[in-house]
Amino acid sequence: MNKILKLLSVLILVFTLQSCSNDNDEDYGMLPRTIAEIVDSSMNYTFLSYALKQTNLVSVLKGTDKYTLMAPSNIAFRSFLMTNGYQNIDEVPLQVLKKILLNHVLGGELEYQNIESGYYKTAAPSEASVNTLSMYINQVNMRVKINGESVITQGNVRASNGIIHAVDRVIPLPSLVTFVTADTSLSNLTSALTRTDLTTDFVTALSTKLGVSPAPFTVFAPTDQAFINLLVELGVQNLSDINEPTLKATLSYHVISGTNALSTDLSDNLQLNTLGGVITANISGGATLTDGNNRISKIVGVDIQATNGVIHLIDKVILPN
Repeated sequence: MNKILKLLSVLILVFTLQSCSNDNDEDYGMLPRTIAEIVDSSMNYTFLSYALKQTNLVSVLKGTDKYTLMAPSNIAFRSFLMTNGYQNIDEVPLQVLKKILLNHVLGGELEYQNIESGYYKTAAPSEASVNTLSMYINQVNMRVKINGESVITQGNVRASNGIIHAVDRVIPLPSLVTFVTADTSLSNLTSALTRTDLTTDFVTALSTKLGVSPAPFTVFAPTDQAFINLLVELGVQNLSDINEPTLKATLSYHVISGTNALSTDLSDNLQLNTLGGVITANISGGATLTDGNNRISKIVGVDIQATNGVIHLIDKVILPN
């Protein structure tokens, strides 16, 4: 009997030691990993991992600063390469690749449940401005779309230095047209700019790449409510009721060519030469624009930075003299 008890005691001790050993192994395996380490260890991100190494961005994403990474899957990268005529990542110019990757990085930790529709600053530099490129996120019923194309397919992969959200497409570097068409609060502006009878092709013009005249641009973009108020002001039912010459002239007053004017460049009684004519900016008591009819538009959103210019949101449509 004593031998049986001793044997049971030994077995219990061995089992206990093994259990402790297993627990320690699991704890070790669950030690916090950085964003870079998680990406590097995932078979779903082999393209992304290689691209980060080629651009020397691994050191950024394995540091102590907090980031949110929108991580393109292998499928997303393959689609990007094929669409742009590249055989592999090595064919993408290094500086272009670096900017594309930084366009997927936000400063700080953004939890999936805290994502709201609006503009966010990325880590991607802009050649048109001292500001970094913006990112537009549209969140509807917890479905998140970025710059009108990329969708988050898995959220909240937590790292020691931030959060990873998987995306199904490489997020495009945004032009002015990218933001106008992606931003759901600018749908009326999109309709106006794309009206088929316009004799000026605003969409093509605002797609002009930086370095090619007349880029860069500063765009004062009226919100949907601004257009609704305009229809009431003009006593018409739809944008289609506004004749083409008036609409073209109106849209021209919302664009300045050849400059990327930030909110910090505005001052009181500053004359701005738009494509349509002169308007006046003021900043005392809040930034505003005054047209030739003494109508005042409030600037309600500033410094939305695209690759070829900047957008400021306004609450009233500017009208020609």
